[in-house]
Amino acid sequence: MIKRSMKLFLVVAVLMMALPAAVFANEPKPAPAPAPGPAQSPDLAPSARSAILIDADSGTVIFEKNSHDRLPPASITKIMTLLLIMEALEDGKIKLTDKVQTSEYAASMGGSQIFLEPGEVMSVEEMVKGIALASGNDASVAMAEKLAGTEAQFVNMMNERAKQLGMNDTHFVNCNGLPTAEHYSSAHDIAIMSKELLKHEGITKYTGLYQDYLRKTSEKPFWLVNTNKLVRFYSGADGLKTGFTNEAKYCLSATAKRDGLRVIAVVMGEPNTKQRNAEVSQMFDYSFAQYMNHSLLKAGDTIGTVNVEKGKVNKLPLIANQPYSVLLKRGSDTQNIRYELQLKSNVKAPVKKGDTIGKLAVYDGDKLLKEYPLESPETVGRAGWWTMMKRSMSGLFS
Repeated sequence: MIKRSMKLFLVVAVLMMALPAAVFANEPKPAPAPAPGPAQSPDLAPSARSAILIDADSGTVIFEKNSHDRLPPASITKIMTLLLIMEALEDGKIKLTDKVQTSEYAASMGGSQIFLEPGEVMSVEEMVKGIALASGNDASVAMAEKLAGTEAQFVNMMNERAKQLGMNDTHFVNCNGLPTAEHYSSAHDIAIMSKELLKHEGITKYTGLYQDYLRKTSEKPFWLVNTNKLVRFYSGADGLKTGFTNEAKYCLSATAKRDGLRVIAVVMGEPNTKQRNAEVSQMFDYSFAQYMNHSLLKAGDTIGTVNVEKGKVNKLPLIANQPYSVLLKRGSDTQNIRYELQLKSNVKAPVKKGDTIGKLAVYDGDKLLKEYPLESPETVGRAGWWTMMKRSMSGLFS
């Protein structure tokens, strides 16, 4: 009887010892620490329907909120219009001094305008000022017709360029942002095209102006005042584009630069201009207080060369067409940051301008921080048989 009681006691004791473990095993485990990144930033734009904040050089996202929501972009649309104009200038298709004649259709645009008359002629540069400062819907259409013949054809160019840039949340129906069905974009995509526009350093000469005149020598000069008041009141701000319609509310893609760090802040659907400007200023303040830019290459620096098999030229120099840098927290150690040029092993002609031919990989020691795709700076046609034979003979005797 005693033995049986002892056995029963031991069984109960074992069960009692196991019970806490079983109970605790069913308790919820503590949640893992959240990963560092944009989600850890404070809500810098609480009143905006959508927002994003990025480093303009690397594209690194500092803060975002509903950044892929498709929303009406209003006049921020004109960033793409300005981008196509700047690219046409760079490619030599037009010059700043070229004359642009206003059609009846362009002059009929409502909303914000520079009040172009049918048949009125202005230079490309004057039209760019009218778009960048006064958000001229009429000037936008006049330039669209100058570059593509019709606004509809220009809009096709806008959508094709958006596709090339990976702007998957965007569809344009016009070149000025006047409200219409199926015309939409997102804060994320607006940041992408803003970043691309800023590669053209001359653009901030216009977007950063606070005021200027058109028709200076006429009897009725037209005073332009920038719709983006931050270029006057926020130190370092020099662009880019405002927007407003009843549907879109108050929108802004803004950029500012301090101490070598340029950032882009986009807000959409703000309730008024005061809130819009305050929240963008807050985004700028946060960026400049928390982050720094570590430069790797400046625009125009030589990166290296790529061999082009069977090309009219067999070596293609790679020149940085933009600044290359990495975004770091202020005070970070930069001693072990380096970059590597990683080219495709077999680049064969023909090669088109813009084709990806490799990448620039940035490391902190052995840790990969960032990869930049590298594009061919020019088109390289296939070499003819005579050129190939001369190269073969040269290689044979060298």
